Amino acid sequence: MTASSKPYVVGVDLGGTKILAAVFDRRLRLICKSKRSTKAVRGPAAVIERILRAVWDAVDEADLKMEQVGAVGIGAPGATDPESGKIIFAPNLVWRNVPLRDELEKKLKVPVFVENDCNIQALGVHEKELKGKPRNMAGIFIGTGIGAGLILDGKLYAGFNRTAGEIGHMVLDVNGPKCGCGNKGCFEALASRTAIFKTIKKAVKEGRKTFLTEKLGKSLKDMRSGDLRKAIKRGDKLVAKVVERAAFYAGVAAGNIINLLNPEVIVMGGGVIEALGEQMMPVIVSTARKYAMKGTDKGIRILASALGDDAGITGGAVLAWRGLEAVSPGGQEKPAETPRP
Repeated sequence: MTASSKPYVVGVDLGGTKILAAVFDRRLRLICKSKRSTKAVRGPAAVIERILRAVWDAVDEADLKMEQVGAVGIGAPGATDPESGKIIFAPNLVWRNVPLRDELEKKLKVPVFVENDCNIQALGVHEKELKGKPRNMAGIFIGTGIGAGLILDGKLYAGFNRTAGEIGHMVLDVNGPKCGCGNKGCFEALASRTAIFKTIKKAVKEGRKTFLTEKLGKSLKDMRSGDLRKAIKRGDKLVAKVVERAAFYAGVAAGNIINLLNPEVIVMGGGVIEALGEQMMPVIVSTARKYAMKGTDKGIRILASALGDDAGITGGAVLAWRGLEAVSPGGQEKPAETPRP
């Protein structure tokens, strides 16, 4: 059985805090998934080992063997080189020139395809959720960091140096807080999960009150996005204000995207939107329409992804199936194009 004729692929979403892996069939039906913390501080070798274990766990939980898997598609944060399979620079992982594809293929013994994590999230949303219909779509994904994936004229747009979509480093406030990239006032430094948590912790140290300290203590250790949602529902004014501020900046960024690219659809996704979409989306939408040039937002949909955290693993599966189709040997029948779910 050739790789292209095997019935399953594995999609992997490598994030700054967690690794998700899942088995998918040709119709992009999720069979089984697994989750592990990233533990980036341990270095690339340790993280790669955790990726391998996440893949093996997902395959095992699906009652399958790796011999039934045709390929693995993985999205990684930061600048990636899909041709070499290297991670050029990933600030949230502190990686430079890591040969991710080669290291994974040594152990998995199947083809591995690598892309930027937000690019594959956009692929997942576009293919599974929107049925591949919009010719032009922007996906903004808010998690540990912030990034975007762009579908332009029906195709994933990577840019001249393959770094298009780094919306997290769009400067929204030149006098704002310092970002991990070295600049000040980046979108990521203002509205990512990391930024939201940092702002709340600073406020608590300055004496502000929040329900979060009742559950997590004054250090707010192990804070999660879901904790913020619960606090807001209890009437926590501090958390509500911080989250609303983040939503405002996300709306400004979306308005800029409308002015720059004028896509049919802007999809908001990532763990923060999955947990706090109810609170954030009304602010994001109203702010985006306010900052878009008058009339340019007509007919443009701004919506939250229903896939949530599954967007990345779904996109990884799309990447794997397309990768297998592209490398199918000459003379052999190529596998059918991934059907629309």
